Amino acid sequence: MVNPPALVVLAAGMGSRYGGLKQMDPMGPNGETVLDYSVFDAIRAGFSKVIFVIREDFAEAFQTTVGAKFADQIEVAYAFQKLDDLPEAYAVPEGREKPWGTSHAILAARYEIDRPFAVINADDFYGTNAYQKAANFLTTEHSNSTKARYALVGYQIVNTLSDHGAVNRGICQIENGLLKGVEEVVEIARKDDSQIEGRGLDGNACLIDENVVVSMNLWAFPVSFLTELMDHFIKFLAERGTESKSECYIPTVVDDLVNGGIADCHVLETSSSWFGVTYPEDKPHVVQSIAVLIQNGDYPTPLA
Repeated sequence: MVNPPALVVLAAGMGSRYGGLKQMDPMGPNGETVLDYSVFDAIRAGFSKVIFVIREDFAEAFQTTVGAKFADQIEVAYAFQKLDDLPEAYAVPEGREKPWGTSHAILAARYEIDRPFAVINADDFYGTNAYQKAANFLTTEHSNSTKARYALVGYQIVNTLSDHGAVNRGICQIENGLLKGVEEVVEIARKDDSQIEGRGLDGNACLIDENVVVSMNLWAFPVSFLTELMDHFIKFLAERGTESKSECYIPTVVDDLVNGGIADCHVLETSSSWFGVTYPEDKPHVVQSIAVLIQNGDYPTPLA
């Protein structure tokens, strides 16, 4: 029997476009935050522990506003993402203020991760079905595989766009249900004729099919991933650790491990719609979307 999984919540970022602590912005009719709905969904799906990766400077506010709500429903732990939390032989380069990226954020929680785990962004609404898909994957045993088994919960791009500006998305290349690569496409928006257009990292414009599957950073991993992640992060530091802004991202690590034959990454397509507040103007849409889900009976109100 596989242990019920943990949920690692990446909550150390402030959100460059939106300002303020997005994670604490009320969206539900009784002051619920997006994160409240995420943890609620995770508990319903069978997760047994939630680990919030936060910055130490807003730890107290976060614990009283968010964490305390769930302490009687699920095991709650905190991990601090610190710039100087580095392997021996490495130091923070002079002038560096930016965190080391999402890979480093997961590593910040390494002492609390003691069971299979999923990873989410704190300010994204992933939907009930997404957590069910992740939990099912993490609690299913596959002893006959010689490779590590990871998963990404994928969304149709049409379910992830903002009406108020362009967004960046990782477009998944999928073969037989397995992730073969993630292509970062930036400045994605609907054109006047309702076609979706973006720009590749090569600078060229491209049209995007609305059924294309994208990553919204909802991942599922075994505990053994932490060892691979640390190895990759050390390589990253050796190559780019003296730079002031370079970051080590989860998709890059997964890509390397898949291409190296160490792991398979399954793409679990979800029927849920993703939504989040990329721009302040997105907030009414999120509030309305949650209201509709409540009306449909997906969530109680108040949430508790």
